[in-house]
Amino acid sequence: MSATPHDPHDQHARQDDQPEDQRQTEGRQAEGRQQDGGAGRGGPLAGVRVVEVAGIGPGPHACMILADLGADVVRLDRPRGQLFTGGSHDLLNRGRPSVAIDLKHPEASALVLRLVARADLLVEGMRPGVAERLGIGPADALAANPRLVYGRMTGWGQDGPLAQRAGHDLTYVALTGALDGAGQDPARPHFPRNLLGDFGGGSTYLVIGLLAALTHARATGRGQVVDAAIVDGLAHLDSMTHALANGGIDTAPRGQNLLDGGAPFYRLYETADGRHVAVGALEPPFFAALLDVLDVADECPDQADLARWPEMVALFARVIASRTRDEWAAAAADTDACLVPVLSREEAARHPHLAARGTFLPGPGGPQPAPAPRFSLTPAGLGSPPPATVGQDTGAALAAWGEEDVAGLLARGVVHQA
Repeated sequence: MSATPHDPHDQHARQDDQPEDQRQTEGRQAEGRQQDGGAGRGGPLAGVRVVEVAGIGPGPHACMILADLGADVVRLDRPRGQLFTGGSHDLLNRGRPSVAIDLKHPEASALVLRLVARADLLVEGMRPGVAERLGIGPADALAANPRLVYGRMTGWGQDGPLAQRAGHDLTYVALTGALDGAGQDPARPHFPRNLLGDFGGGSTYLVIGLLAALTHARATGRGQVVDAAIVDGLAHLDSMTHALANGGIDTAPRGQNLLDGGAPFYRLYETADGRHVAVGALEPPFFAALLDVLDVADECPDQADLARWPEMVALFARVIASRTRDEWAAAAADTDACLVPVLSREEAARHPHLAARGTFLPGPGGPQPAPAPRFSLTPAGLGSPPPATVGQDTGAALAAWGEEDVAGLLARGVVHQA
């Protein structure tokens, strides 16, 4: 997905080590997320109002997060929708109504600014300068509402030599250096779908920026612009890799370092049925538990002997290839060996741990991720399902946001009702 669209429009602690009251709280939250149909739902962002100028990828994901956490988000869609998006299966659009608006209509900017005057946040993901040309840029929006936080989601940022260039997750990840070390393959890097750029460096940092600026606005009465560029978020997200490299720890070629598959005890292995398990036994106690599960303690080299790591990789690969993925998962299930199966999305939704926590909930066409993170006092919940059709909520949503002349807007073609 592109964030610069062409169109304007002890981490290993076991669950049973948690305090009883914490486990009970998480159980109540999971039950609440499953039962919550959206009506009257709360969440820590209840009362926060958001105008979303619809885009693709990280912008919608950020607004999904805000809606999951209880914000009242109205999504302003192009009448014909967005490329790669739309329909009841599009989870990134859940939790908020769809208003179809022609942003090029002479009256459109005035309508958007009226909504902005009632909002706390605005999110847009157009190329730099496009919102300004449409009359809904930061200067116009902040004039309508000085307390507004104006969030801008792009790949390259609002300035710099590439600001006006098209891009996608893959290009951003490549240019920031994050892609070069990805994967175990020494011959070429492997990119993790569009998780790392669009959502790791993009929407996550946009939400952080929006909420930080909202805190400031509520304390001072002054809104501001949040320039969330995927390249900036990626670089910041990659801080640990830079720290390891600066300390001389992560300097070998790809696939030969501690955390990129070079370590025998931190990599993927194929099993007898052609599937895979993930091994992450970094610390000595967990490494010892791994050796017990694999039954190789007597023949395994010392964990710290880097010169014998290739020998250890060959040993682990041979042993793990002798049994199926699920057999190894069962053997390691009640240990701290840090060996787990590599699951498909469908399998993950059925895993006992994730099922107990309610990490996935029933959704259109299959499981959908539940709101995250968890809150003890103001649990989040799913709102409305993704709109089946662009503009299906135009009249009702505008009326709910205080628009009095909805019929006139529809008649003049400013907005459209599906």
